[in-house]
Amino acid sequence: MRATFNRDWKPLIAPIAFLLVCVGAIASLQFLQIQRVANRSQTLSVEQIRQDIELEQVRLSLLKTLPNFGYNNLIADGTFLSFLQYFGDDAARIKTDYSLSPEYFEVILKRDPYFLQTYIFASTSISLYAGQPEKSTALMKQGLQSLKPNVPPGSYYAWRQLGIDQLLFSGDAQGARQSFETAANWARLSSLPDSAGIAEASQQTANFLARNPNSKTAQVSAWAMVLSSAPDDRTQKMAVSRIEALGSKVVQTADGSYSIQPPAQD
Repeated sequence: MRATFNRDWKPLIAPIAFLLVCVGAIASLQFLQIQRVANRSQTLSVEQIRQDIELEQVRLSLLKTLPNFGYNNLIADGTFLSFLQYFGDDAARIKTDYSLSPEYFEVILKRDPYFLQTYIFASTSISLYAGQPEKSTALMKQGLQSLKPNVPPGSYYAWRQLGIDQLLFSGDAQGARQSFETAANWARLSSLPDSAGIAEASQQTANFLARNPNSKTAQVSAWAMVLSSAPDDRTQKMAVSRIEALGSKVVQTADGSYSIQPPAQD
């Protein structure tokens, strides 16, 4: 009996050892990265920040090729936390750029396409700040292949986010219309409390685009979605600025929400 036990486990020894080595290497690289970046961006030179970015690039490249062994969600969660540190380091991003953003989401959406919050951050960081909307839409489309109505619950949000990217950053009004229609259809199948309102709003945006691909009302609606899900003050201010540039007026209410008047002309 004992010999059988040893023989059954022997094929697993090598992959487990490999996993432990990889996880250890990733943890070490991440620890070094955190130590380098924390509280230093204000005084670091551009060259030093770029060295940190190169180290992070190595770590992300390793995560792209690392076998999952059932740890996909854990890898996705850890990578998202690293991204938040990267994205929130304003001093470093001002001195360099946001060009590493797609690398984070290539890992996250490959490992866990059900991680809905990442679709919002992918759109904001890749399209809006890194200026690579084609990369953002490609990653989201890849992730959406794994989603279904109600799998996960609220999956229609990912389609809405793709529609925002296509309309505001890629200039693909036809693709955006299809994405918002899909979001509306999926929301109608959802039992979540806000799904009926989301279905109606998504269908309205699709209808505006069907009548007028250059619809200002549709663009205001999309920027309003950006405003409502903005991860930071910078993005909120940018969304307000873009909405007002389209001829709408934005008023912040006492509870912190926003009231938006539609443009006078569509």
